[in-house]
Amino acid sequence: VQLQASGGGLAQPGGSLRLSCEISGFTLDYYTVGWFRQAPGKEREGISCISVGAGNTFYADSVKGRFTVSRNMAQSTVYLQMNSLKPEDTAVYYCAKSHFKYSSTCYQEYEYDSWGQGTLVTVSS
Repeated sequence: VQLQASGGGLAQPGGSLRLSCEISGFTLDYYTVGWFRQAPGKEREGISCISVGAGNTFYADSVKGRFTVSRNMAQSTVYLQMNSLKPEDTAVYYCAKSHFKYSSTCYQEYEYDSWGQGTLVTVSS
């Protein structure tokens, strides 16, 4: 199982970035994939996830209305579109594979068993 996160970089406040998480060794048909982030000096937090089936999604309050998670089954890739970026969005972003097909608590780290390497997002003018 591998997850490869990419797409981070420098963005201005109000700008946009799209992160990609390319997966291998498992399929998106059977597992939830989540996005987490860790800002300097802070604990890692779950911000979004997408589950099997009808594309059930979750967003933390801190990103709701600004970030959108989606997936391309054919390309085995999960995306995180980040709009209206704020300086407080600066963090290392990780994607991860859950134990579960569906979960109402997919923001919890303990539900995940495989992690990508992280990609740095910096929001600054």
